[in-house]
Amino acid sequence: MNRYFYDLHVHSCLSPCGDNDMTPNNIAGMAALNGLQIVALTDHNSTKNCRAFFAAAKRNGIIPVAGMEMTTAEDIHVVCLFRTLESAEAFDREYQKYRILYPNRKDIFGEQLILDENDEVIGEEEHLLLNASTLSVSDAVELVGRYDGIAFPAHIDREENGMIMALGCIPQDPHFSCVEFRDNASIEGYTEKYGLADKRVLTDSDAHYLWDISEAQNFLELEDEPYSSALVRESLFRFLGGK
Repeated sequence: MNRYFYDLHVHSCLSPCGDNDMTPNNIAGMAALNGLQIVALTDHNSTKNCRAFFAAAKRNGIIPVAGMEMTTAEDIHVVCLFRTLESAEAFDREYQKYRILYPNRKDIFGEQLILDENDEVIGEEEHLLLNASTLSVSDAVELVGRYDGIAFPAHIDREENGMIMALGCIPQDPHFSCVEFRDNASIEGYTEKYGLADKRVLTDSDAHYLWDISEAQNFLELEDEPYSSALVRESLFRFLGGK
């Protein structure tokens, strides 16, 4: 087993609140400069820049994970990560049925750019990606599981779109094996107050700007022998699943 420094919650320029400099290659390059080994791209309610990110990550020696930050019907943010790029993209196609579609106002919310592996613009998402879907938390977790993914509540120590602020707790049903914090200083107090001792804990950046991407601070001990990126990714998902 070895230490792997990670950031499992990063937004690209597809997210309307993400800076346009958050291109797949810039994200992968900054992650490498910061000493990270595993990075997940988790745009709001879309995986459409994950394929370009996978190519950029490979060039920069980063193990990529395809994901999405989903907004549930309760307006709670849930990070969804998938074992393969293909399962993430299949999930994205299914998830479109549950989106509430409003035209994006670029002058208010910002652009939603879809890029290729060379950071060239190949399209734009025309409908706003920030609004809630019609999926409840329970239904969201069930749907993610059908596509071989793991879902966990995002930034539970944040008031805006945090599960604890919305529900007052991390529910027993659906069961979450892990939770995400924005600030390591919050972990001890939240664990005691909300009974999180049985949860795996992640600390991610929720980066919307290049300078927000995590540095080599938070790490996981993962099985990696004999080494392959596929084994490290599978070890990560075993950890996320509480195994």
